[in-house]
Amino acid sequence: MLLERLDIMSLFGSSGIRGVIGQDFTPDLAVSISEAVASNHHEIVIGRDTRTTGLMVSQALMAGATSMGANVHDAGMVSTPTLAREAAGFDCGIMVTASHNPSQYNGVKLWNPDGSAFDTPQMTEVENRIINKAYEHKSWRHVGTTFLLEGALERHVEAIAKALGSASAQVVLDCGCGATFEVSPRALRTLGCRLTTLNCQADGFFPGRTPEPTEDQLQDLKELVLKKGADVGIAHDGDGDRMVAVDDLGRFIDGDRLIALFASSLRVKGVVAPMDASMVLDDLVGRVVRCKVGDVYVAEALKQSSLDFGGEPSGTYIFPKETYCPDGVYAGALLAKMASEQKLSEVVDALPSYPSRRTSHQFEARARREVEGRLASAAAQLDCDRLLTLDGFRAEYPDGWFLVRLSGTEPKLRVTVEARDRAELERLSNIASEMVGRCLR
Repeated sequence: MLLERLDIMSLFGSSGIRGVIGQDFTPDLAVSISEAVASNHHEIVIGRDTRTTGLMVSQALMAGATSMGANVHDAGMVSTPTLAREAAGFDCGIMVTASHNPSQYNGVKLWNPDGSAFDTPQMTEVENRIINKAYEHKSWRHVGTTFLLEGALERHVEAIAKALGSASAQVVLDCGCGATFEVSPRALRTLGCRLTTLNCQADGFFPGRTPEPTEDQLQDLKELVLKKGADVGIAHDGDGDRMVAVDDLGRFIDGDRLIALFASSLRVKGVVAPMDASMVLDDLVGRVVRCKVGDVYVAEALKQSSLDFGGEPSGTYIFPKETYCPDGVYAGALLAKMASEQKLSEVVDALPSYPSRRTSHQFEARARREVEGRLASAAAQLDCDRLLTLDGFRAEYPDGWFLVRLSGTEPKLRVTVEARDRAELERLSNIASEMVGRCLR
């Protein structure tokens, strides 16, 4: 069985469980996960994104859960924030998605009724149940039932409209053939936006672009924004928990700047952001609470700090007054409302800006523990002002910083470097590169 090949205690990454279908993630694994979850959650809502394997994985999850006596409510093909919001009416939610990963991947992410992802203790409990088979199937008389859940999309749109009111911006929307293909266009039109759509059809092969909305994948969006004279271009990832944007001049607005833009516009007293977020936040906001990378950790820190906003440079944003789920659909609608009131290019240009660089370095999955050990040894030799070890190693200097950390979802070292000028960026990049080189030798 596949579980025998996995380091089970790393089964859950920072964004749920993912893998290549048939290799790292199988229907057997999906059944085991849902059996473990259903052993102490009796009313479960399940949704899936547009991937070609989504229905297969959903059906495996339903079989496992109902075999434990749980009732399953099938929300069908929905975005992750739609599903997470629906979890409010159930014991938990299970979303079938691999988010921004390529089409051959799939996985699951687990959601609490308040919209937050399962935290570390909850994930560990599920893992332990899978390892120990700490559950018993129900007899044929007591298996659960599967129900069709209707209206999830409509409820999501209604919640956004109630929170934001109206917006008149001209918007170009690129859903990337992912799970926001219906909910995001409907939300924007409900607000009153004038909308042009791109890749807004469900297609698990993601023919228009990759599910990860990086700048190099959004050339069509940039060109269409300029051609249409639009106020803003909005792009989502495969499941809709992420949102990035293009301003009215066709310039890409990355996650760091969107966090700063939201924080400035909402006039929040503080922001929760992960270790790889820009120091621009420190310049703009009175209080920045740093956490590990991953929306689950942003949500945890928001609860502990009682702050009103948190986000990640990857393009996830959490608005606790709405939900503890990263809701890319809501974030896109909020940005459209902001673009209705002022030119985004002017707002973006008014923000502080520092040169930065993000790179990833792949290694063999089986070498993870060895790489982790080398990383710790290399970090111990750094000559920096301050070394933060909450998530990887963030080395801080008078005019910049860099972070080297292990990805929570892939066998990669992720490196982020930021400095107040180009010369310092190059200097710190060289130090980080030497550190990575020692880890991957």
